[in-house]
Amino acid sequence: MEFEVIIVGGSYAGLQAGMTLGRALRKVLIIDSGKPCNAQTPHSHNFLTRDGETPAAITTVALEQLKTYNTVQLLRGKAIKGEKTGHGFAITTEAGERFTAKKLIITTGIKDLVPDIPGVAACWGISVIHCPYCHGYEVAHQPTGILGNGDGGFETVKLIRHWTKDLTLFTNGPLAMSEEMVAQIKRKNIRIIETPVKAIIHEKGQLSAVELADGTKVPLKAVYARLPFIQHSDIPAQLGCEFTETGHIKIADFGKTSVEGVYAAGDNCSMMRGVANAVSAGLAAAAFVNRELIWEEFEQV
Repeated sequence: MEFEVIIVGGSYAGLQAGMTLGRALRKVLIIDSGKPCNAQTPHSHNFLTRDGETPAAITTVALEQLKTYNTVQLLRGKAIKGEKTGHGFAITTEAGERFTAKKLIITTGIKDLVPDIPGVAACWGISVIHCPYCHGYEVAHQPTGILGNGDGGFETVKLIRHWTKDLTLFTNGPLAMSEEMVAQIKRKNIRIIETPVKAIIHEKGQLSAVELADGTKVPLKAVYARLPFIQHSDIPAQLGCEFTETGHIKIADFGKTSVEGVYAAGDNCSMMRGVANAVSAGLAAAAFVNRELIWEEFEQV
């Protein structure tokens, strides 16, 4: 089946892109596996008019509103293959379905690589968190940990100290920072613990303490962790998209990737992870894709 635009990924960036293109009268297919990275996050914050709602509630409203635009179709499935064709692109799903389009918008997000520490996975997005703009207000001024080391750990310490002065840095092994970094941290009365972390003690995702390898338990309300990640989808790599040093899809203005006709929006191409940012990026990418289609159609004989 042929479309004008296929959107791979149907979370906030993808749904917003779909709405924008629907309002531009475009024939659009959104392919989504239904496995968002924030599935267990209890509340979404810092998105005007929806602050504090569950991610699922926001998605439910978005899907209901998309029904207004009858040129937009949503397919529940996993896109596993992307390829260039003579007239655009083809996307194949896990079920063997094949769809073609002139343009692609990839909004597949990223997959966090959770460390093999008991309790981290259960608390991820709840009390083991990554973004102070998403979660910092709720745990401000509370005893807080940072799981990190090296330059990234030092940067996180500097950032999070704005929200709370009661900080403990867990390097989970030998300290890998310069003497100047360590001196600055200690001048701010921030504790540094090098003993490996054994587990996160929690109740239904709400942590109460960090347990160390020597049996010590450090009472806390939250832990920030800047986890490594991989792209949630192989399709950008299959199409030849360039990536940044951090592993994000490399984009220019309006989400344009290094591959002509392919755009990206959301967490897969931005360090600013949040609903508001994803929605904004999805709108921008879709508007520019529509502009390109208009220009191409206008120039046809």
